[in-house]
Amino acid sequence: MSLRLKFILYLIFVHLLFAGVAIYLLLQHRIWLLAVEAVFLISLTIGLTLVRNLFGTINLINTGAQFINDGDFTARFREVGQKELDQLVHIYNKMIDHLRDERLKLQEQNYFLDKVLTASPSGIITFDFDVKIAMVNPCAEALLQTTAKNLSGKTLEELHTPFADELSQLRAGESRIINLMGRQRIRCQRSQFFDRGFLRDFILMEELTEELRQSEKAAYEKLIRMMSHEVNNSVGAANSLLHSCLNYRNQIQEDDRDDFENALKVVISRTDQLNLFMRSFADVVRLPVPNLQPCDVLLLVKDIAFLMREESLRRNITWHWQLQTELENILMDRSQMEQALVNILKNALEAIDKDGNITIRTGSKGRNQFLIIEDTGCGITADARANLFTPFFSTKKDGKGIGLTMVQEILDNHKFDFSLESVPNSSTQFIIYF
Repeated sequence: MSLRLKFILYLIFVHLLFAGVAIYLLLQHRIWLLAVEAVFLISLTIGLTLVRNLFGTINLINTGAQFINDGDFTARFREVGQKELDQLVHIYNKMIDHLRDERLKLQEQNYFLDKVLTASPSGIITFDFDVKIAMVNPCAEALLQTTAKNLSGKTLEELHTPFADELSQLRAGESRIINLMGRQRIRCQRSQFFDRGFLRDFILMEELTEELRQSEKAAYEKLIRMMSHEVNNSVGAANSLLHSCLNYRNQIQEDDRDDFENALKVVISRTDQLNLFMRSFADVVRLPVPNLQPCDVLLLVKDIAFLMREESLRRNITWHWQLQTELENILMDRSQMEQALVNILKNALEAIDKDGNITIRTGSKGRNQFLIIEDTGCGITADARANLFTPFFSTKKDGKGIGLTMVQEILDNHKFDFSLESVPNSSTQFIIYF
């Protein structure tokens, strides 16, 4: 039973009592009837006024609660001249003004945050309380190579990609550099924030490819120059002395002369090889600015394939050509690009070793043309994948670790984007976007 009904029933009971007394007086003492009726009317008027004032306050409270429930923070009440009610109106209006200002402030902050997230060059993933993806910004979509619609409501493990799997292994507060698309290096950090009193996770992804490449390049250029200087000085002086010693071979006893001459020639040969070895390193940092001329890329690849034909036949490696579109002539330094493509195709042959396939694909995506070189070799292991394009790193027994470094330098100097992707024990693709 509501308070209003209780109060009304009370007034009805009291005034029924008054009515009973009035009937009694009407029958016994008619002179008192007028006095009782006057008291009755005055009491009823006062009661109705009190009811109206009391429940007017309650109605005000109910209306204000309804406004708050509906999220309407624009309505305000006017003061009515009653002290108690005006105090309530003042408090309500003050609360509504505060809520409206807070909501406006939050809306502006959310709008600003949305703009920052959209324009941010860093990828951001936020998770809900069940560690499922709640939000991704455009940069994160690009790094994960799918849309926000396809990511929403899924865990990282459900994406089934190597990059997402590595992200899922990050713990709160941990930061790690992860390789993406063969050469891209992404610094990924997992952190937490409070939402309604509970912790939620988010991942911040920042691409460091160019910064790390420039830092590594500066380091290995300095190292190569220092090594070249020291080796060339030592080799030059040693070769000069060795050739001088050869002039004394006629002064050696005839029985020892051949051994003496052969020993010196072996040492001279090794110093020459050392000189060539250092020169190959130096060539990486001495690449000239590309001399750009229109070039038929497909014809260039076919020329290289012709040069490798005998080696391919010996290894029982078959070449396949899947040409979706004829590539237009592209501005490039033919000599440098030939160096790069020779390195890539040679790596493909060596990865297969024997009995396999090399597939050359061409096509276009939007305004960009691309060339894909795919081999059915052993693939790239996880350890090797983490060190791709790192100077001096090689998986070959006698490798120098400069092949892919030179390829990277040539393609970067041409402003050609590229990637190297592989699944262990499966095919490997080197893609160049012109």
